[in-house]
This record gives sequence, C-alpha cells and structure tokens, in this order.
Amino acid sequence: MSGAGRHTVPLDVHLIAIRDGAAGPEVLLSRRAGSVYAAGLWHAVSGHVDGPPEDVVAALVRETREETGLVVDPADVRAALTVHHRSPGGRTRVGFFFEVRRWQGTAEVREPEKCDAMGWFPFDALPEPMVAYCRAGLDAYRAGSRLALHFQEPDDPIAYTPDTDRLHIVPAPPADARPRPEQPEQLDRSEQPVWDGPAQSSTAW
Repeated sequence: MSGAGRHTVPLDVHLIAIRDGAAGPEVLLSRRAGSVYAAGLWHAVSGHVDGPPEDVVAALVRETREETGLVVDPADVRAALTVHHRSPGGRTRVGFFFEVRRWQGTAEVREPEKCDAMGWFPFDALPEPMVAYCRAGLDAYRAGSRLALHFQEPDDPIAYTPDTDRLHIVPAPPADARPRPEQPEQLDRSEQPVWDGPAQSSTAW
C-alpha cells in the first residue's frame, strides 16, 4: 500500500429487471431528469449502497422500491456481473448488476425530480441516448460476462456511442478447469436457514 492511503470507491447497484415481451425479453429502464448526473439519458434503475450497515442486495431492493414501486424479495435477486468503471472526469466506482425476474407491483416513476420516464425495452432496441456505463453493463450481461472493465477517457461523452465504446470483458476460467470439491455432498445447504444479511461486527478492515 502506498503512503497516500487506501484507495476507496463508491459502490453502485444496478437492476436488470427482465420480463417477456412480444418480441422477446425486455429490460426496465428509466430516463434521468432534473439536476442529477447525466440528465436526459436512459439508465437502469440504480443507486448507491448506504454505508456499512447495508449490503448490495439490500441496496438493490431498497432502490428498486424507491424508484419504481416494485417490491423485490431478496431471495429472487440473482448476481449478473460486476463492472469497474471510470467516468470521463476520472472518478472510479464499482457497479454490481443484478438480474431480477420476479417482483410485486407495476413499475412507475416514483421520483419525478430524478426521473421523467420509465419503460420496457427489447435488448435489440435499447433507447438513446443511454449512459455509456449502463450500456456497458447491459452489453457485458448479454455476452454472459461476470466481470467487465469500462474505463472512459477524458474526452469521451457520458452517453454511449459505438466509436467510444470502452467495454472490456474479463474472461472467466473454463468451467472444467476449476478445482472441484472432493465431497460435493458437504456443500448441500438446502436444509440451512435462508441468508438474511450479514451479522453485525465491530471488526474494522
């Protein structure tokens, strides 16, 4: 570690809500508005982790309800991928993208000061303009990636354009190359209680 101290970054959560549409799967997107970053651009429902007491799944459930009114059971949240992002301004962050296919309620704009439109879109007909960070996450998700880098350059636009696409997919090891446990039956946790969040701890990292 350098003498400057540890590097810290914000943690984002992004909802990839999927429903069956007439032409195939559709994803829920919202258009940012008002004084927020990237106003006028389309983006996935998203937000930040509210400090150490909140984990990324709890943050996704909370942000989804606050922004759309949809109620998501944490047990229905699926890990999609992680994106390490750098904006044109040079700030970095880590985004956790989660797939959700079950919920209660109907999606609608709940924070009009931050969002002025919301809708379902086929993956082959995503709306424009879209935040490049979000587009990178969706493209990596469609490619089956679990980890991606999206480091923009200082002159890049915030909105996605094909000629400034900075998405880099980090390959995963082949499934057959990963070590296998000698006794898989010991990993059966079907009879154990469902995880409901981390225990409180006073340990500082």
